[in-house]
Amino acid sequence: MAAPAKDEYRINDNIEAQEVRLVDANGEMAGVVALPAALERAIQAGLDLVEVSPNAKPPVCKILDYGKFKYEAQKKANAARKKQRVIEVKEIKMRPNIDDNDYNTKMRKVHAFLEEGDKVKVTMRFRGRELAHQNIAMRVLERVREEVGETAKIEQFPRMEGRQMIMIMAPAK
Repeated sequence: MAAPAKDEYRINDNIEAQEVRLVDANGEMAGVVALPAALERAIQAGLDLVEVSPNAKPPVCKILDYGKFKYEAQKKANAARKKQRVIEVKEIKMRPNIDDNDYNTKMRKVHAFLEEGDKVKVTMRFRGRELAHQNIAMRVLERVREEVGETAKIEQFPRMEGRQMIMIMAPAK
């Protein structure tokens, strides 16, 4: 018989070991016991014998209500899933000769993204002769970096990738 799936436990007659380390219904260690004796104790308690650690020598089994055990495990998994947050990388595109009002609008979005906990990728796109004036783009990115100040840390400093300059910022916690 194959090993059980990650979330499945062997219970009662599906346990293959001859001896098991038994934990009784009260959570107290009962020691190493023969499997038939452990099954008998579980039946007397009106509960299930569940193999909780199959890789141990001998395997560890607990006497408990299997349905309640699965329900509690599912509740824990759902609570953990609710708490996790996926960090997205949001992109803001600018040009080296960006006007002040456009710059301010884009910076409001940068601040909003950082407050939400997302990373921000600032892309400076070049067209035509703008590529010869990378120092202007560098000044704009330096201004962005100064403006976000303590709210963000620079994860990737400005660098050229083809016809664009990229800088990545992450929220400072």
